[in-house]
Amino acid sequence: MNANGVADRGLAASARYLLTLSRPRFWFYLAGPVVVGVTFGAGSVAELFAPVALLLFAYFLLPANVLLYGVNDVFDADVDAGNPKKEGREARYRGSRGVVAAVILSGLLGVALFPLTDPAAWPWLAGFFLLAVEYSAPPFRFKTTPFLDSLSNGLYVLPGVATYAALAGSAPPILAVAGGWLWTMGMHTFSAIPDIEPDREAGIETTATYLGKSHTYAYCAGVWLLAAGAFGLVDYRLGALLLVYPLFVVGVARSDVAVSRAYWWFPALNTLVGMLITLGGLWGLVRG
Repeated sequence: MNANGVADRGLAASARYLLTLSRPRFWFYLAGPVVVGVTFGAGSVAELFAPVALLLFAYFLLPANVLLYGVNDVFDADVDAGNPKKEGREARYRGSRGVVAAVILSGLLGVALFPLTDPAAWPWLAGFFLLAVEYSAPPFRFKTTPFLDSLSNGLYVLPGVATYAALAGSAPPILAVAGGWLWTMGMHTFSAIPDIEPDREAGIETTATYLGKSHTYAYCAGVWLLAAGAFGLVDYRLGALLLVYPLFVVGVARSDVAVSRAYWWFPALNTLVGMLITLGGLWGLVRG
């Protein structure tokens, strides 16, 4: 094989590695809120496909995931060495300069969004980038402080808020933002349950390691109930739909299903809930 063939294979391997690092199963955790933000922020059906809406969706589908999970993997390399979640479905960072370059490029692409969006979206975009980096990176490294790790995961709702603001010129109702923030807190903390033992062995303190498995289940159920309540004050149908999450965690806690297995069911559950919310918004937009 000639040098070009070797180079091509190397590039293909690097691309596959970055794709795995970006957690394709979780892409819609950032891009999904954008779809919801577009649905409720658009003033007409035509505005659903506005250039800024498509741009934000494209960014939060892939580059934002490379930024978020790339920073996480770079600064968690030592911790992840013994984490079983890094086998197969996730990538284990091994000091690649290409990963660092891809993360920096993804961040620069994010900065380029500011002059292309309405100023009403800027605080929410800035909040996302700050939390996406400082969740894992020094000096704050929120993920290593119990309850701040959970609170800082409101970053997942910020793409949707920013998109809504970019289209509507103002932020969505504060109760909707609060409900979404609480929902992400529950999502994050539930996903940390499989990491309790690896994190304890590595000396990392999180909400889950602090509370322990059974109390973490209770914490997740509690914040998801609060999320349902906040959304219910916006629209009772949203509140009723969000009740699926506390019911889910209670079901997992009382069953023999391993939490490490239930963790991988969330992409499907979140996609279904997000689809129903989006369809409801589209119905309202068409009727309006």
